[in-house]
Amino acid sequence: MANQSLGTPEQLRDPNYTPALHQAIPLGIQHVLAMFVSNVTPAIIVAGAAGFGFGSNSPDFPELLYLIQMSMLFAGVATLLQTLTLGPVGAALPIVQGTSFAFLPIMIPLVAGKGVDALAALFTGVIIGGIFHAILGTFIGKIRFALPPLVTGLVVTMIGLALVKVGIQYAAGGVPAIGTEEYGSLLNWSAALIVIVVTLGLKFFTKGMLSISAVLIGLIVGYIYSLMVGILTFDAIAGSWSNAKAFALPSPFKYGFELSAAAIIGFCLMAFISAIETVGDVSGITKGGAGREATDKEIQGATYADGLGTAIAGCFGGFPNTSFSQNVGLIAMTGVMSRHVVTCGAIFLIICGLIPKVGGVIRTVPIEVLGGGVIVMFGMVVAAGISMLSDVDWNRRNMVIFAIALSVGLGLQLEPGALQHMPDTARILLTSGLLPAALIAIVLNLILPQELASESTEEVSGGLAGHGKGSLSS
Repeated sequence: MANQSLGTPEQLRDPNYTPALHQAIPLGIQHVLAMFVSNVTPAIIVAGAAGFGFGSNSPDFPELLYLIQMSMLFAGVATLLQTLTLGPVGAALPIVQGTSFAFLPIMIPLVAGKGVDALAALFTGVIIGGIFHAILGTFIGKIRFALPPLVTGLVVTMIGLALVKVGIQYAAGGVPAIGTEEYGSLLNWSAALIVIVVTLGLKFFTKGMLSISAVLIGLIVGYIYSLMVGILTFDAIAGSWSNAKAFALPSPFKYGFELSAAAIIGFCLMAFISAIETVGDVSGITKGGAGREATDKEIQGATYADGLGTAIAGCFGGFPNTSFSQNVGLIAMTGVMSRHVVTCGAIFLIICGLIPKVGGVIRTVPIEVLGGGVIVMFGMVVAAGISMLSDVDWNRRNMVIFAIALSVGLGLQLEPGALQHMPDTARILLTSGLLPAALIAIVLNLILPQELASESTEEVSGGLAGHGKGSLSS
């Protein structure tokens, strides 16, 4: 689908090629639009979990604007590290960085109901986890064996399962509305359903950028609908716009510095998963855009940039960054491998991050509208995990590993009260569900002996054994 007017086929496969500026800028902004909603959503969810998000009437609600601003700004900074590089840091490839969903199951228990006071420990954990993530770059290739599709697919599935509840709560009116007549009203659900219907329609019945930006366009339509039915008023938009500054620089250590064992351990452990995700994205970009395998230098540089970008973001109130997989598909679609195109997108993100009025408008998106978007996004995270699991050879050994890891991880997530007698650090880490599931899967995968793929599973599954081999072609 590459446009030959952008350059020759050889040029389009070259990461160092730069199309004409009038072509490169819109292509770069296209990359940003494909990840924009996903990038700012974690900040909104963390603020909501802490108690100063949408509908909370908290005096700290304006802090959400700053968190949105930092999400945009440091996604741009981390992307520049990947495209322009800084010594060994960066892959020199068109990799788009953004705030990672993967860390949300760790961040939500850390801040739950604690308000802005919880952010000091959170961002200290982000900084230390980012440094650890960068260190992983020196031996990333040597740990890949410990994270086969069985483990990574389980982890991604668990991330989605941990978040789907958030989407339903948002669509029904948000956590502050629970227990009121407003919660779950037809009006609230109508706004969420409008977003879902528009998103699905664009995703499956259009092509190109319309399909790629389906969630963003769905949210815009939902936003307009909420204005029409009175969920949102023009006065609220005008007030948020006028109260936001036209320009603002980030504040270093705005929320302080506080060492928390739960935060540090959680972010460092999740760095392993995020690093492997980046390896997959780098490989996908080089295969889809240049028709070759990624080099060790590119994989190492990308991991360094992941970690350093995260550590820098944490210093200013930004969340962990990772490579965004949806942009891998966008490169394959456009056929443009130029890293300088993505550099244009990164600059656009940085500009947005320095203009709080952009965050001021995002802040006015009704929680019900956002709920429709995140239902789709988090559902897709679960689907992506299941897709990764399709590559697993489902013999008895792998089924038992998956069963135990999922049962313990999801069970602890659904029934956190079972850990009420545990120390705070252990309780926070275990109730995420994600870390215990990942650790169980990794350990069992390393210590249990291999078995023949033909062995049955009836004795542990009550006769409900599946017969698929998970060998779907890519």
